[in-house]
Amino acid sequence: MLECIFVGSGFAFAAALQPGPLQTYLLSSVAQKGWRRTLPASFSPLLSDGPIALLTLLVLNRIPETMSRILQSAGGVFLVYLAWASYRRWRQPNVTERETKGSVPRTLVQAAGVNILNPNPYLGWSLVLGPAFITAWHQSPANAVILLIAFYTTMVIMLACTIVAFGTTSILGPGGRRVLILVSAVTLALLGVYQLVAGLLIRFAAS
Repeated sequence: MLECIFVGSGFAFAAALQPGPLQTYLLSSVAQKGWRRTLPASFSPLLSDGPIALLTLLVLNRIPETMSRILQSAGGVFLVYLAWASYRRWRQPNVTERETKGSVPRTLVQAAGVNILNPNPYLGWSLVLGPAFITAWHQSPANAVILLIAFYTTMVIMLACTIVAFGTTSILGPGGRRVLILVSAVTLALLGVYQLVAGLLIRFAAS
């Protein structure tokens, strides 16, 4: 159970801090409407991830277990790559958020639409959450449920904190953002090594 909480909450924490379309939308929306009116958008992954998760799990359930373990190892490599990218961003002397141009989604449903067109959830479910969910389900269905609860609870909380931080810049200045980027890099690296080692060990044990 603790393993599921670690993987779910750790990946959600790091994913929420990674730059992407959803984070860009949040920044743009806060700038135009304020953080209070943007706060409901923190629940958008609960709406957008359902079809992504269902499609991914249907595919993963039809492939051999060996391929599932290979995907788990690939997920570890993917997380280590994200950790390296975050570390490179942390080394930049000035870490700033980019302003966006154009129209901004105005509702929770539209925010979910932004996220469902975002490639990050597909990669996350295919390489990290999907294999982890299937492994947890084989151990116990309760473990799989705990994994999802840990992931989405942490994701919603982190997105809500991001929205508040964007709206109250005195709370999170450039120095604070740099610290969060470094924490994200370390978390991604730990998760990546864990996924990679776990996938390789299980493959060797099965062979």
